[in-house]
Amino acid sequence: MMNHEPPTPPETKVSSAYFLWLACLLQLHGLHRLYNGKVFTGLLWLCTFGLLGVGQVIDLVLIPNMVEEHNTKLRARLGVSEVGIPLYQTVVASSVISPKQTRSQLMVKLLKAAENRGGSLSVTQAVMDTGASFAEVETTLREMLKTGYIAIDNHPDTGVVIYRFLEL
Repeated sequence: MMNHEPPTPPETKVSSAYFLWLACLLQLHGLHRLYNGKVFTGLLWLCTFGLLGVGQVIDLVLIPNMVEEHNTKLRARLGVSEVGIPLYQTVVASSVISPKQTRSQLMVKLLKAAENRGGSLSVTQAVMDTGASFAEVETTLREMLKTGYIAIDNHPDTGVVIYRFLEL
C-alpha cells in the first residue's frame, strides 16, 4: 500500500549545524554553511579559515537563524507549511487533488458527466465536464475501475480509451 502523507522536506537541524561548526577544529571551516545551502560563503569560509576565525565565531550566534532560513526555503520549494501541510495542493491516493475538490466529489461529477454522455466517458470529456486536471480524472477513473464501478474499452473508430459506467 502506498503512503498517502504529504511530502515533508528533509529539514536541517540546529544540532547538526553546530556539530559541523566544530569541524573548524579540524581546519574544515564553513561546513555548517554548506549544510545550510550557503555554498558561496561556505567555500569562502573553507578557503579563508572562517574569515580568519572571526566569521566562524560570529556564526555560533547565527546558526539557529541560518537553519530556520534554510528550512523555510525547503518548505517553500515543496509548497508545505511549517507543520508539513500542503499549501497549494493536497495529495490523496497518490495523485494530486485540488483543495477545492475531494475525491468523492470528483467521483460524483464523473458519474453525472457519464450519465449526460450516455454512460461512457473519455478522460478528455471528463476533464471538460468536471474542470479537474487530467491526472486527477485519470487517477479517479482507474480507482473506480479497480472497484468495479466502470469498465474500460476503446472507441471503435478512434481508438480512444472509453470508460463505461456499468450501472448507467
